Amino acid sequence: MRAWRAYIVGSQMLSYRLHRELQDNHNLALADYEILVRLSEQPGLRMRMSVLAGEIASSKSRLSHQVARMEQAGLVIRTECPSDGRGVFAELTDKGMGVLRTAAPTHLDGVRGHLIDLLTDEEQAVLAKVFERVDEHLRGQRN
Repeated sequence: MRAWRAYIVGSQMLSYRLHRELQDNHNLALADYEILVRLSEQPGLRMRMSVLAGEIASSKSRLSHQVARMEQAGLVIRTECPSDGRGVFAELTDKGMGVLRTAAPTHLDGVRGHLIDLLTDEEQAVLAKVFERVDEHLRGQRN
């Protein structure tokens, strides 16, 4: 129970702090930042919405609402998949890339200051291994 409770409280406080820093400094939600990052890492700066939902552990419906909001802000656009009429891409705009570049140092400083710098290299490796295993387990149960 000690590990579970520490994880629950610590992860919620960390997410809140990282969100607050992005919101206060860049008027950007942590969830929106994560989408911008994922799109920036893709060829053509775009990704199928269904794949993006899986990548950020979101429902397709929730992601659709979030991307619609981001689209209104000019951060992303939605385009149809040319090879599949049913598929839709989320694509990073120039404005979205600019917001990401501006916000990234704040986020990276927060991740380092509130988590990474508190851990030894060995603890970081253990943490990564544990959550990779949890992720793999839970993704395997989706089917």
